[in-house]
Amino acid sequence: MEIICEDGPVIAVNKPHGIITQGAPRGVESLVDLVKEYLKRKYDKPGAVYLGVPHRIDRPVSGVVIFSRNSKCAARLSEQFAKRQVKKLYVAILERPPEPREGDLEDWIYRIPDHSRVEISSPKNPEAKVARLSYRTLATAKGKALVEIELHTGRMHQIRIQFGSRGCPIVGDDQYGARTPFPGYSLNDPRNAPIALHARSLTILHPIRYDELTISAPIPKDWEKLGFSVQQSLGKGRPTTGMN
Repeated sequence: MEIICEDGPVIAVNKPHGIITQGAPRGVESLVDLVKEYLKRKYDKPGAVYLGVPHRIDRPVSGVVIFSRNSKCAARLSEQFAKRQVKKLYVAILERPPEPREGDLEDWIYRIPDHSRVEISSPKNPEAKVARLSYRTLATAKGKALVEIELHTGRMHQIRIQFGSRGCPIVGDDQYGARTPFPGYSLNDPRNAPIALHARSLTILHPIRYDELTISAPIPKDWEKLGFSVQQSLGKGRPTTGMN
């Protein structure tokens, strides 16, 4: 677990893949447990440690997760997420390039009861929720595509289902149609295997100062196995083609 920001009540980490943000089964450490342990050691707290959790990311996904060290600021951050005031940027590697190379996706998503899975539905379904994102292709290599994504809503498995339903699943995400495992892992071990989706940055309003605060998480080193120089492509800020 890498601490990437401590600013007043705000603490943010670069979550590794394979760790549940919150609510892990008994005997399994969650990200919340790890951050609480860190705060307990750093500040020598004798009792229980409070940690507000205004958002989460999926277990196989890496990247920025923000927490709050007090309840008042946790409520303010939660309100920002609920009102879609947080700018959320992701990067992903898709099994094939999307068409067109950049654009907006909008779908109605339905969460299947008692399952950690969603499906594309209809606006006529009263239990479905609208999901919106924008994307642009940064690079292509060996038939795959590196894309940058801005989330406009925060639905469960949104990025995964929106690209997977269009025949462009995220590498390693067999739950939504991927046939290519993340290098070094097997599609038969989804509990521990990563998918090529990373929460790159979050921009919030600081819950005390109310100025903009952007928190970015470095790309995991094992992404180098995927055939892209991700940081180089992100730095260029424009589409590229071919192996990096």
